[in-house]
Amino acid sequence: MRVGIALIESYSFTLEPVLLGIGGIGETARRLEGLGFDGIISSETAGHDPFFPLLIAAEHTERVSLSTGVAVSFPRSPMVVAQMAWDLQRFSGGRFGLGLGTQVKGHNERRYGVPWNSPAGPRMREYLLCLQAIFKSFQNRKEPTYFEGEHYKFTMLPPVFSPPPIDHPQIPIHLAALNPYMSRLGGELCDGVFAHPVCTARYMQKVMLPAIDAGARKAGRKLSDIDVIGAPIIVTGRDEAELAKERKLLKRRVAFYGSTRTYHPVFEVHGWKDLGLELHGLSVENRWDEMVELIPDEMAEEFGTIGTLDEIGRKLKERWGGILTTLNLPTDFPLHTAEEEQRVGEIIDVLH
Repeated sequence: MRVGIALIESYSFTLEPVLLGIGGIGETARRLEGLGFDGIISSETAGHDPFFPLLIAAEHTERVSLSTGVAVSFPRSPMVVAQMAWDLQRFSGGRFGLGLGTQVKGHNERRYGVPWNSPAGPRMREYLLCLQAIFKSFQNRKEPTYFEGEHYKFTMLPPVFSPPPIDHPQIPIHLAALNPYMSRLGGELCDGVFAHPVCTARYMQKVMLPAIDAGARKAGRKLSDIDVIGAPIIVTGRDEAELAKERKLLKRRVAFYGSTRTYHPVFEVHGWKDLGLELHGLSVENRWDEMVELIPDEMAEEFGTIGTLDEIGRKLKERWGGILTTLNLPTDFPLHTAEEEQRVGEIIDVLH
């Protein structure tokens, strides 16, 4: 199993972003590479562009992969994404991976200000095909590969606007997925599938992995050809007292996920569909404290992998070893002291 970590920001269990300044990005990237991580991801979870930090990280590292994890696709045209990805692949010497996701309708329309006038799945299929056509055209400027679909069109590439070919033109694309359609699409058209943190091990085994496998077989590939990536919810601490505090914050996070109907298929696999609907209803009324009280211990333990720093590596391997091929740790993973860094190195060894 490969092990990655979020570089810039992620949601901590208190739903507050952890941020680094420009000077800290390069330093932190070097440090993470030195600790033995295989990859670094950058997301826009906290509202920051996921591409820019990777440019700095590329300058200060030599080995680790550098990926958006993930960038929201629809507010950015395929050409805009292709140009950024092409440059990052060139600057990093072939270490860039493009993680893409759709986000939900409300965020696209009300936060990003872009229309949502068709189902996300078929539109994302076209987006990926258009993006791949652009990459081929960048590499083969004299014989461009055009694409024309219902939602996206790429039929012009004057030489003055085409970047030069690069040494590593095969840019891996990782598709964020939760439902069966996106999982199949990732298996068919992409190099990896990035599971949402809300996905439990049981949900992935029963729903996502079979769908990824079906998509891969449609493309003449096997499930083992697809990088199955996850950033599972991890609850850890130095001792039981810290764990008790983090368990409470875990329940708040599970309640937050339960408030969003998009995630209810995960709840349904565990027999918690009705509770998910109740959580959504309470969220509409802004009754968040009551929502947390509804989360039973067994539910929290399905969504979070829980253990002290001495235990968490083994527990992550036991739960995710047969499911994920790349496991990403969150930014707020304990890395503040030399002792914690040593423990993280041991966790990486276990997962490897």
